[in-house]
Amino acid sequence: MAGSLGLEAGTREEVQLGLRANWAQFSLLVLVNAFVGAMVGMERTILPAIAEEEFHLVARAAILSFIAVFGVTKALTNYFAGRLSDVVGRKRVLVAGWLIALPVPFLLMVAPAWSWVLLANVLLGVSQGLTWSTTVIMKIDLAGPERRGLAMGLNEFAGYGALALAALATGYVAAAYGLRPEPFYLGVAFAVAGLGLSLLAVRETLGHARLEAKSGAAGSAQLHPAGGVLADVRSGPGSLRGESGGPD
Repeated sequence: MAGSLGLEAGTREEVQLGLRANWAQFSLLVLVNAFVGAMVGMERTILPAIAEEEFHLVARAAILSFIAVFGVTKALTNYFAGRLSDVVGRKRVLVAGWLIALPVPFLLMVAPAWSWVLLANVLLGVSQGLTWSTTVIMKIDLAGPERRGLAMGLNEFAGYGALALAALATGYVAAAYGLRPEPFYLGVAFAVAGLGLSLLAVRETLGHARLEAKSGAAGSAQLHPAGGVLADVRSGPGSLRGESGGPD
């Protein structure tokens, strides 16, 4: 109850929409998503080499199975992440995603069998589904309706740019020091940094979504005071719904 009251109070007194008003938190979320992307890049260059040299896998389908496991798990998690963040809050989902990512580099360091690598990628897929989706939602919350495209673009740029750089870095470390465990030390650093920033510096943005929803409802009431078309910008924070009172 107290948390709800605090959120509502923050909406009335402090919350503003737009990049200019929220540039510090927005920039922080761009950085957090860079670490999200780096967690994927950490493994992409060296896992195929580990599969061949240490686990003696020869079939390409077996070697690339970690990508399939990751993709399916991430897709399923993406489906639920947005609604979950509406219910429990964006920050909690983000922190949970990073907590799930923490064991991943350690599993990859010590994996005695390929099944451990697949398990690590299940955890990584769940983590990515929660963290990547939530950083997108939080940036959209902060940017407001006029800068959603820019928010999405910066999120993808940071995530995929960091993925590429992390893949390059781990490949270099592997060439210099070996396939395991040294390259995965970078993954530990990425996970600790992402979790630390999310836990200590990132602020909840659900209040921004609620403020936008109220503003949209008020604008709709002014445009259609007698009914007719009911345009509700958000049925809940993070979703879009339109209802028509009659045929177009």
